[in-house]
Amino acid sequence: MDRNIARLHDHLAPFDVVLRPHLKTTKSIDVARHLMDSPRGPATVSTLKEAARFAEAGVRNMIYAVGITPDKLKAVDALRRQGVDLAVVLDSPEQAEFLTSHARDTGIAIAALIEIDCDGHRSGVRPDATARLIAIGETLSAGGALRGVLTHAGGSYGARGREALRACAQAERDGVVLAAQTLRDAGFTCPVVSMGSTPTVHHVQDLSGVTEVRAGVFVFHDLVMAGIGVCDVDDIALSVLTTVIGHQREKGWVLIDAGWMAMSRDRGTANQDVDQGYGLVCDVTGRLLADIVMVDANQEHGIIAVRPGSNAVLPDLQIGDRLRILPNHACATGAHHDRYHVVRGPGDRIEAEWPRFGGW
Repeated sequence: MDRNIARLHDHLAPFDVVLRPHLKTTKSIDVARHLMDSPRGPATVSTLKEAARFAEAGVRNMIYAVGITPDKLKAVDALRRQGVDLAVVLDSPEQAEFLTSHARDTGIAIAALIEIDCDGHRSGVRPDATARLIAIGETLSAGGALRGVLTHAGGSYGARGREALRACAQAERDGVVLAAQTLRDAGFTCPVVSMGSTPTVHHVQDLSGVTEVRAGVFVFHDLVMAGIGVCDVDDIALSVLTTVIGHQREKGWVLIDAGWMAMSRDRGTANQDVDQGYGLVCDVTGRLLADIVMVDANQEHGIIAVRPGSNAVLPDLQIGDRLRILPNHACATGAHHDRYHVVRGPGDRIEAEWPRFGGW
């Protein structure tokens, strides 16, 4: 984990940008303190519960990076009254009108960023949709709420290789900077220009016009990131500790007590060049067992076996032996657990327990 954080900081050091880490991956105050530049932030969150929990821990600068709805404004207000600079995200004039009406009714202006769709992956306003951008800007400015623009290159998760990832990063940067310039040309201030995804921030080469970058899963990495080419398997800092509970020798199976309730149902590598099943298998010290894969999962049972087509040999594992499973998706796997057991370096000595939380 420490190495992953240092690597991203080193990559961003030549650029004049702020790193606003996304805390949704870990949902842990202890991890957040390693990630943020200061105990006050800045940070990105994906739920209002995250915003509240991190605010309790002293974080004072956050973006709630999921489209805002009227029913959530009361909770946002409560945090802002506590001195938390919590900005929200939107992509429609209707949402902008919610905020403007709210400001008229309460006297509280909630800062907002316009989400930009840089690659057609999800939500947001196309960067060349000038009329829509200006309409949102006009409505927000009436309530004193326009903070800037924000984008997320979710399409980068489908890219493969350094050149493709660099192209995604450039397109992300170009899209959000174009949108910011469109707003400025129309007379609006646009102080924040925010972009980011773990694949693109590791490959971006031009951040001119960008004020901050966001990323989340880089703190742990996972098999999806390894499959994209963002990290090596050895960079994955999260694993699930499991115990051998049985064998089906005629089938070439070893049974473990980690099923999809421990690993999640995420099969994010299934569409990549190498399908990693439900995760790769390591010994208790974290040493990878070559071509040994968690091939199937029931609720509380996992099945590990030799990767299909491999000449590897299943190790002689006894009932009670401990193994570690590297996850496809660190965010999804972490969500099934209430704490991290912290191990430093090779070995299995636990030096700390860091609580994590879930919910909305």
